[in-house]
This record gives sequence, C-alpha cells and structure tokens, in this order.
Amino acid sequence: MKTKDYTDIVPEQYTGRGIEADASVELEDDNNASIFYNAAKERLLNVNKWHKIAGFISAEFQVFDKNGNETQRNVQQGDYIRVDIPGPGSKAGEGYDWVFVEELKEIGDGNIQSIGFRVRPAANPLDNQEHIAHFYDAAATSNFIITREEIKVTATIIDRNVKPNDDTGSVTDKLRHTVVGSTAINSFSKIQWQNLAEGLVERKSD
Repeated sequence: MKTKDYTDIVPEQYTGRGIEADASVELEDDNNASIFYNAAKERLLNVNKWHKIAGFISAEFQVFDKNGNETQRNVQQGDYIRVDIPGPGSKAGEGYDWVFVEELKEIGDGNIQSIGFRVRPAANPLDNQEHIAHFYDAAATSNFIITREEIKVTATIIDRNVKPNDDTGSVTDKLRHTVVGSTAINSFSKIQWQNLAEGLVERKSD
C-alpha cells in the first residue's frame, strides 16, 4: 500500500519492520466531507477514547502532559501517552508502555486537508529511569493521520522501524519486550491499528 503523507510526519523505513493500516469513507459532497473530516479529526486527537473506538482487544490509552500530569484534553505535541496493553506490563513503565508525542501537524490546501501526529517509545516520565519503557525500541515510531481528499476521508496508521526493545536494565523487561514486541510486529499491532482506523472514519454519531 502506497500512502500519501501530506503532513510529511512519517519517517523513512530503514530498520526492523513496517506496519500499515487504513480505512476510508466517501461522502456525498465536499461540504459533508469537510464536516466529517473535522469529526474524524476530533476522534483522532481524543486519544483517551481510542479504546472505545478500537474495541475490546485494543490497548487503553491515557494522555499525560509534558510535566507528567494526567489530562483529559486532546493530545498535543510534547505530551506523553501511557499505553496499557493486554498482558504483562513493563517494569520500567510501572506496568505500562510509554510514548512521546514528538510532532503534530495539520495542513490545508484547497480540497486537501490532513492532520497527523507521530509518537516514539519513551522512558517513563513519572520517574527518573532512562530506559525506554516500551516493547519497541527508540527507533520505532507510530504515525496517526486523518486526510480528506475532496469527498474521501481516510484514516491511516503507520508504524516504522519497529523491533523489540533491548534497552532495559531488567532481565524480566527484556524477555517481556522480546515476546510482546514480536507478537505486536507479527499480529497484534496490525489488528489493533486496523480496528482503530476503521473506528476513526466510521459513519456514526459520537
């Protein structure tokens, strides 16, 4: 699948694996498509509700600000996202995996509108540990994008350079990251991201 990244937030694939998922819907006209884009954009940015959108097999997500405070607002650049996946959690992350929102960008050019943000595995912002608290290593990114091209609105999720994390001071975490990271690469991430993409552009009342 060749994905158009109008926001230019998706890094090149240079190591590990890449994972992509997308879903789209066509609206009746440009006006309805623009309205629906804004609704899908709100779903995208309201990360705390992703679990509801993606379904019961999904991880649960919670946004924290740059100071490590839990927040109920939409995600912003510089935030952290705490990820609670099904199964054993990370010791370094105090039972969770953590990512940092390193870029958020929106563009508008005529009949093209697109917004996306990129996250990268991070250390737990709630303590002073330096080790990455995530089952993927620091080269990996996840990129979440909503795009309107005339009457078509698409949700795209792209993982780049994913491989299990061995940056840990814990033997338990190293084993956990190897098992969970490999499972995510081979199946879980694709299923979860596909469900999320479809939920982001589902035609329903929020």
